[in-house]
Amino acid sequence: MRDFLRRLPKAELHLHIEGSLEPELMFSLAERNNVRLPYASVEEVRAAYDFSDLQSFLDLYYRGMSVLHTAEDFHDLAMDYFRRASTEGVVHVEMHFDPQAHLVRGIELPVVMEGLSLARRLAQRELGMSTALIMAFLRDRPAEEAMAVMESASPYWEMLDAVGLDSAEQGNPPSKFVEVFERARQLGIPRVAHAGEEGPPAYIREALDLLDVCRIDHGVRCLEDPELVARLRDEGVVLTVCPLSNVRLRVVPRMADHPLPQLLDTGLRLTLNSDDPAYFGGGMLANFEACHEAFGWSEEVFIQLAGTAIEAAFIGESRRLDLHRQLAACL
Repeated sequence: MRDFLRRLPKAELHLHIEGSLEPELMFSLAERNNVRLPYASVEEVRAAYDFSDLQSFLDLYYRGMSVLHTAEDFHDLAMDYFRRASTEGVVHVEMHFDPQAHLVRGIELPVVMEGLSLARRLAQRELGMSTALIMAFLRDRPAEEAMAVMESASPYWEMLDAVGLDSAEQGNPPSKFVEVFERARQLGIPRVAHAGEEGPPAYIREALDLLDVCRIDHGVRCLEDPELVARLRDEGVVLTVCPLSNVRLRVVPRMADHPLPQLLDTGLRLTLNSDDPAYFGGGMLANFEACHEAFGWSEEVFIQLAGTAIEAAFIGESRRLDLHRQLAACL
């Protein structure tokens, strides 16, 4: 099964590129940019990855990204992940990035965009990997700031495959960001949002009704609302689920307790993703393997999940057809 899961062509729809920063690269970039880290070694960083909740993770997450200063840094960050993911059978990656987290550090948007854009082109040439870019707004920052970022990104609107909503969910409902998501809709930019991870099912409803999103990132708490589950199923809304992330952030105690089998049994459209692989115990292959070990899923289930990801990806139809052909070759 491990060989099959590695060969399976996988599209990743829920990845935070800043969360792919491995400790080794963190130390290398810190040295390049003369950044003093509060850790003496790679081992100390890994020991710090014992989170109690989403907020404690975010504290470490933002500390780690302090080493990202130049376009070269963002290029190296993305390529490090793309190369690693390619060895795990990942053929398409949709990466969230958080411009506000960099702007508050004095790192302007053109720096981020230049580095990520160069990496995307190189990934296509070197790895044959397609990619998409999702500009995410931090929900624990003011909505007015998100709108300012949206407008300042005007030179890059055509490069954005979607906008998203992430960061600390509790107390930051989707309704806070209606205006900026309406602006994205006016511009023809697709919309996704994190909802129903730590926040209640009502946040999923808000994301659908008020933000007009086409995908829900996480969404596992929808099971608490049977009417919502029925709606998600009937409307074919895709949930980008991140199983190892859910365990590390204590959304569920252990993989065996994860609601993925129940979500599948209700007929929902699901994909598997890594979220922040450097912090949550592994990339796409590790998440697929963890599901096999916990649930004993057959090859057919993993093919179904991989197919859903291809269908829901922000890619052109010719590339979608190509990925479906690759998937069919696994049968």
